[in-house]
Parts: sequence; structure tokens; C-alpha cells
Amino acid sequence: MSQNALVGMESSAVTVLTRAVELDTSSRFQESLICYQEGIQLLLDVLKTTKDDSKKPHYRQKIKGYMERAEQIKIRLNQEKEEGKYHEQIKITENAKGFSFEKLFKPYINEALTEVWVEDPYIRHTHQLYNLLRFCEMLLKSPCEVKTIHLLTSHDGASTTQQTSALTEIQQSLKTHGITLTIDYSTTIHDREIRFNNGWIIKIGRGLDYFKKPQSRFSIGYCDYDLRECHETTVDVFHVKHTKQT
Repeated sequence: MSQNALVGMESSAVTVLTRAVELDTSSRFQESLICYQEGIQLLLDVLKTTKDDSKKPHYRQKIKGYMERAEQIKIRLNQEKEEGKYHEQIKITENAKGFSFEKLFKPYINEALTEVWVEDPYIRHTHQLYNLLRFCEMLLKSPCEVKTIHLLTSHDGASTTQQTSALTEIQQSLKTHGITLTIDYSTTIHDREIRFNNGWIIKIGRGLDYFKKPQSRFSIGYCDYDLRECHETTVDVFHVKHTKQT
């Protein structure tokens, strides 16, 4: 490996571990654990690759410290999950960026995830339907084997034809990827909630519709949601042993 590549890897490790510490300090422990694990792996790769023996003790010391902290967080999280006390709150401020579905949901997705429930009354208008589609795409690209997605939403009083047609298209497209989408409607649904059958429950104040409308179809942030400004909202994350099935 070239020196430039090694420097780049070390820089990436520093960035990820700095973010881990920030999340840790903010009590966003599940997210911080993911960053610690990623950063530690990067540092291990640096340690294996570097030819400068004088730097190796420094890397080993840093890795040891981060591994100890990650283990402490893991024990704490497991205990809170076991006791049903896990609750994490994420504040998305007005105009904030960097909260794509990939970034927001990544800490809660793993190989055990096979079934998802989406309860959101506002999967009606075109941009909201695209939000659902992007959420499904995110699941497809994630390290999980989702086989079923259940959607509970409300009818669009103005144009049920567009809503029904779009949801049917999403349903058919997911089927080609081996995923079943069930669609149900409620006239009383109000709360917004996403449940994973690995125990995670994510409640977003604005549901999936927390992104601001881009200035145009050709403006930055139209395609990449990490670059899209957000509305202010609160995300509450819980963990339970048994996720409600229906």
C-alpha cells in the first residue's frame, strides 16, 4: 500500500472515531458503537499495513482504549435492551443536513432484520411516495434480509388513484427483489412509527417526510438525501424484546 493510501486510511479512522466520541458524549450510544467498531477496524488495518515500527505502540494503545470503551457501551446497551429501558432521542434541527435514511437507520439494521412495519398516515403525495421508495431501496442495500414490509397509511382524499397506482408499482417492483409489500389503510391513524423485527422501534415526529423540498430537480440534494435540508423533527428510538407483529 502506498504512503498516500495509508495516510488516507488513517485520516478516515480519525474522522470516524471523532464522530464516535461525539455521539458517545451526546448519549447516542447505538450510533457511537457502530462508529467505534468501524474506526477500530480502520486503525487495525493501519496497524497491519504501516512499516513504521515507532508508530505501532501508539496505534495499539489507541485501539485498546477505543475497544475498551466500545465494550463498555455494548454491555450497557445489552443491559438496557434486556430490561426494556433503552431510549435514545435524536434531534434534527431546522435546515440540518446529513440525515439520509441510510445514516439515520444504519445503526439499527443487522442480519437479523427480516420484517419491517411502517405506520405513516402521509404516504400520499408524490414526494412522500418517493420517500417510501427510497426507504425500501435503503433496506435493499443494507446488510439484512428483509422479506416483508408492512405499510399502514391513510387514503389521499384528493387523489386516491395516484396513491394506489404508485403503491402498487412499488409493491410489484419489490416483488421482483423477493420482498412482499402489504398495504393497509386506516381512517384513524395519526402516529408515525417504524418497527424492525430485530427489536428496534423508531418514531420520527414527521414520519418519513422530514426532508425539505429541493429548489429544483437539478439542485444539489435532489438525488442525495444526505445533502438535502431537513425540517426540524425529533427521532425517538426504543428497543423491545418482542416487536409487535400486527
